[in-house]
Amino acid sequence: MLSRFLPQAFDPTRPVAVIAGRGHYPERTVEQIRAHGLPVRLISFEGETRETLVESFPKSERLMIKVGQVGKLLKALKHFDAGYSLMAGQIRPRRLFNGLHPDLKAIRILTSLKEKNAETIFGALTREIEAIGVIPLDARAFLDEDMAAPGILVKGKEKVDPAYLDHGIRMAKGIAKLDIGQGVVVRKGTTLATEAFEGTDPMLQRAGTFKADKMIFVKTSKPNQNFCFDVPVFGLRTVEVMAKAGIKTAAVEANTTILLHQNDVLDAAKRAGITVLGYEA
Repeated sequence: MLSRFLPQAFDPTRPVAVIAGRGHYPERTVEQIRAHGLPVRLISFEGETRETLVESFPKSERLMIKVGQVGKLLKALKHFDAGYSLMAGQIRPRRLFNGLHPDLKAIRILTSLKEKNAETIFGALTREIEAIGVIPLDARAFLDEDMAAPGILVKGKEKVDPAYLDHGIRMAKGIAKLDIGQGVVVRKGTTLATEAFEGTDPMLQRAGTFKADKMIFVKTSKPNQNFCFDVPVFGLRTVEVMAKAGIKTAAVEANTTILLHQNDVLDAAKRAGITVLGYEA
């Protein structure tokens, strides 16, 4: 089986167009697609997508666009004769306010939205992609071996109190339901920091300023999560920031959170004395 996250009628002869944002997540996705011998194309973003990923594609199989060029993105999908699209990697949040280059298609989408957040913007983009006959894939596709499993994945130095963990999960689910963010840091029943538009790392850094022990970082998915985009990811960078902030426990939602290059992430957490556990919501 290629991936449990693929549709039943998946056609392995049709190209998968990876719409690639920042970080290693798109690289890992492309790596796994290639490992299965599937045709893959790349749509990258100027100033966002890693150059190493872009350069790994022949010029005929890649296209770079500016953030906001939705019409050009849709034309690229048609040009590549893509059967599927897969969104992987973030775009810097500030792009929504500075550095956005909306074309007419993007302007039409943005003006139609009363609320502008990841759910509404990427949801609208997904519908535009579907309208041209391309099937958006679950962003977890091909990364089965990197999915967080339930249970203790790394046993660190601090003991985790189940009651405080449950509190953290409730708080994380609460802000996710309100579409504020997908993570919180809690300590002994107190919420120290919540993730918002700025992302995970600044939240972890803010929590670290309290210089407290027994802090728990909880990562979650949204209720009714659209897994075509905004999937929770936990990677080496997160481990590094946690270590610097003095946060010694991470709880990630099992089967929804991607542990990017899982073995490397868990090894890094073990070296840092960080407990990593997967919970089932």
